[in-house]
Amino acid sequence: VQLQASGGGLVQPGGSLTLSCAASGFFLSEYVMAWFSQAPGKEREFVAAIRRWNGFTYYADSVKGRFTISRDDAKNTVYLQMNSLKPEDTAVYYCAVDRIWNVSYKRVSSWDYWGQGTQVTVSS
Repeated sequence: VQLQASGGGLVQPGGSLTLSCAASGFFLSEYVMAWFSQAPGKEREFVAAIRRWNGFTYYADSVKGRFTISRDDAKNTVYLQMNSLKPEDTAVYYCAVDRIWNVSYKRVSSWDYWGQGTQVTVSS
């Protein structure tokens, strides 16, 4: 199982970015997926998740209405569309996958496989 995150960068407040997480070595359609973020000096925290089959999505309160998680199983890729970015969104963003949906999906320990992270910096 390999996950390759990309799409991070420097953006001004109010701007947008789209992160991608490409999977290899397995079929993404068989997994649930999530994005987490980790700001300097802070613990990794949940951002968004998407289930397989029904495609239900879940978001942290801090990003609801601004971020959208989606998946393209044909491309074996999950995305995080980030709009109206704020300086407090600055962090390294990680994608994660697991075969089974866990009701404790906001916990880091609920996810088996992780990508390497991509840096998002929101600053003027």
